[in-house]
Amino acid sequence: MAKSPINNRLFCTISLLVVLSASAIEQRKTYIIRVRHDAKPSVFPTHTHWYESSLRSLSTSTLNAGRVIHSYDAVFHGFSAKLSDSEAEKLEDMTGVMAVIPEQVRRVHTTRSPEFLGLKAGDNAGLLRESDFGSDLVVGVIDTGIWPERESFNDRNLGPVPAKWKGECVAGERFPASLCNRKLIGARYFSGGYEATNGKMNETTEFRSPRDSDGHGTHTASIAAGRYVFPASTLGYGRGVAAGMAPKARLAAYKVCWNAGCYDSDILAAFDAAVADGVDVISLSVGGVVVPYYLDAIAIGAFGASDAGVFVSASAGNGGPGGLTVTNVAPWVTTVGAGSIDRDFPADVRLGNGRIISGVSVYGGPGLEPHKLHPLIYAGSEGSDGYSSSLCLEGSLDPNVVKGKIVLCDRGINSRAAKGEVVKKAGGIGMILANGVFDGEGLVADCHVLPGTSVGAEAGDEIRKYIQSATKSRSQAVATIIFRGTRLHVAPAPVVASFSARGPNPETPEILKPDLIAPGLNILAAWPDNIGPSGIPSDKRHTEFNILSGTSMACPHVSGLAALLKAAHPEWSPAAIRSALMTTAYKLDNRGETMLDESTGNSSTVMDYGAGHVNPSKAMDPGLVYDLSSYDYIDFLCNSNYTTKNIEVVTRKAADCNGAKRAGHIGNLNYPSLTAVFQQYGKHKLSTHFIRTVTNVGNPNSIYTVKIRPPGGALVTVEPERLVFRRVGQKLNFLVRVKMEALKLSQGSSVVKSGSIVWSDGKHLVTSPLVVTLQQPL
Repeated sequence: MAKSPINNRLFCTISLLVVLSASAIEQRKTYIIRVRHDAKPSVFPTHTHWYESSLRSLSTSTLNAGRVIHSYDAVFHGFSAKLSDSEAEKLEDMTGVMAVIPEQVRRVHTTRSPEFLGLKAGDNAGLLRESDFGSDLVVGVIDTGIWPERESFNDRNLGPVPAKWKGECVAGERFPASLCNRKLIGARYFSGGYEATNGKMNETTEFRSPRDSDGHGTHTASIAAGRYVFPASTLGYGRGVAAGMAPKARLAAYKVCWNAGCYDSDILAAFDAAVADGVDVISLSVGGVVVPYYLDAIAIGAFGASDAGVFVSASAGNGGPGGLTVTNVAPWVTTVGAGSIDRDFPADVRLGNGRIISGVSVYGGPGLEPHKLHPLIYAGSEGSDGYSSSLCLEGSLDPNVVKGKIVLCDRGINSRAAKGEVVKKAGGIGMILANGVFDGEGLVADCHVLPGTSVGAEAGDEIRKYIQSATKSRSQAVATIIFRGTRLHVAPAPVVASFSARGPNPETPEILKPDLIAPGLNILAAWPDNIGPSGIPSDKRHTEFNILSGTSMACPHVSGLAALLKAAHPEWSPAAIRSALMTTAYKLDNRGETMLDESTGNSSTVMDYGAGHVNPSKAMDPGLVYDLSSYDYIDFLCNSNYTTKNIEVVTRKAADCNGAKRAGHIGNLNYPSLTAVFQQYGKHKLSTHFIRTVTNVGNPNSIYTVKIRPPGGALVTVEPERLVFRRVGQKLNFLVRVKMEALKLSQGSSVVKSGSIVWSDGKHLVTSPLVVTLQQPL
């Protein structure tokens, strides 16, 4: 992929992480400082010298003052430092400093999915063949590092490292540079921000190197671009061929997440390095709270990457099923929610009254004694503290009560696998993990350390009632767990995972997020040697692959697919790739009905899945795309009422907002989805319009006609109703008008209606969600 020189195209921002005197009176925290790229006084040989001098001038302390931790120059021009509040204020007033941004801490958000997505290696045509399996495209994974010895990262039959690659393999603890190869072509680690806040890392529990001590990064990297590996399974579950989305794409690992989290200054350093190294795609399964874009290091780093032609996908977050939970919402990021595939791992509970309760597990044995029912108790009824014992928290269970029994635990607070360890240490022989009301009926299969299974909220209630009934009749409640292995061709699939974060977009409700969903429930992928499959320290089992769930697992599916699309269409921009994925996404499951929401069992909505579920074979040939440039995003920020200084913090480009505001409103960003937000304020008639531009990437001579599926109660018109293209690459505009009658709503409430606009030439269906939100302000 051709790129302009770094200094011209990538935006310059500065992050300064400096550790000042420990004896200073004022408490210091990390800030990221954005500096004008042309602001360095000529007396300093480098920007770093100027940064250090600037910091020394702020502090009365001399001990360690001015130690720059990260200096950025590709996606962000600046540095990061430990500052007191007063020092941050002084720095903000210095000539050339544009913004001083407080650092945030982020968290990580996991065989069959390629086949479920229609990516079959044996096909003579299709996206894998068309893209040569992603060969020579580079996917940068910003995560917890990588376990390079995994077979998923072998370089057999791969060609030489792409000539454009400028990255390196940074050696460190248990990670000699020789571990990189023609598959894993780069590996770096960034711990400055982490250590500035937490002190020197504990190298008995973490590797000061790109090596993965958590497992999350290895898992996500192999989903995006793992090689074909056979046989693959987790403790005997999910047997088959493991493969990533782009099996021949090259990988570069950027380790930014540590035991205490993922620090903005380190994440920004990884973005900076990845773009300078020459990646084509950045995959980020990390997130946190939503803040304005000019205070969001991920949004700033992602803009710089997008500006350089790099596609950025990020996980939507695991805050579902509640609304307004979606994260990583910047419109230049492709935000990915999670769905299921047509495979599950049933592990049912048989109660003493004959009832069979459905559950899921990937427990690898040994199982409970067959054909025997065992004593069953509810932890919340047996512990000294009903709340902590109900959750099976550490130290909450009485071994005298638990020994020899199956224990029902409630979900929450500690990890699901940790609850099983608590039960096991107290002498329990099995565990049933019940969802709470908020979790609904969404089930995640875990590699428990004892015979254990997960059941939904309603099933948990039923089991508690059975236990209460047995207690009242002075009899012993009994049960067993039956592990049924792997089941394929499950219907319905996909369903929207209960945990998958939902819209509306908390920062910009006019931009629909998540953009789409991809497989993220019970996904099998590579796993390190030094971590048990449950992820808890006492688990000494070894497995080459593990089954995890999360939007963290959905994101790299889209990252790998973006690499395939970029390989098949080198001329496509990041926005064109996202458009192809969104406008070809589907909303019907394998029964032909609207995808279900796992948490409720009801039909899911546009706020759950965005444009729909990713459909790779269709995305290769979308017909039309909605393209965007960096200047379109600047107009969007203008219409978001950001100041010119705020905009330059994000984009490094000076913004003249007069033209942007005359040209339209925030919803006129040329996005593949259209969202109108009406504040009623006593108005009876509501209206708005959207202007969109589509680019022909299909047949040279083609005529597209529009089909409108209006949101309930809306009057929608499109002008013109036909688009006549004469050549590939031609752009045509259309206007969408939306009119609504106000609804009776209580103060502070809102209602969402959705429909779609579909352009078709008889071969392609180019579908855009059309969403109308009516709000009654307080």
